[in-house]
Amino acid sequence: MGHGVCTRGHVGEVDCVGLGPIGVVSDAQRAGVGSALMYAMIGAADALGEPLIALLGDPAYYSRFGFVPSTDLGIRPPETSWGAHFQVVPLSMWTESIEGSFRYAAPFDTIG
Repeated sequence: MGHGVCTRGHVGEVDCVGLGPIGVVSDAQRAGVGSALMYAMIGAADALGEPLIALLGDPAYYSRFGFVPSTDLGIRPPETSWGAHFQVVPLSMWTESIEGSFRYAAPFDTIG
C-alpha cells in the first residue's frame, strides 16, 4: 500500500536520518497509510538513538509530525533554494550542539 525510505544523513560529523521518498498507492491515499508510515519511521529512528530526521517536502503536511524548517534549528539545507521545504524533526537524542550543513548519504549526495 505504501513505502518509505530512510537513509543515513549527516549534520557536520553527526549521523542522522534522511527521509524520502514516501509514497502511497492512489487508491489507499487519505486513509492514514502515509501517517502510519511517518509515525513508524519516526518511532524507529528515535528508538535507534538517531538525533533527528531531515526531509524535503511540504511544510503544511510534515509539520503535523513535528517537522520544522531546518534553519530554525541551525541546520542548513543541501541547497539553499529549498528554504522552508527542507525540514527536520528533533528526536530524543537531539542536542542544540548539532548544527551545520546537512548531507545525504553519498549515493544521493552525488546525484546531479
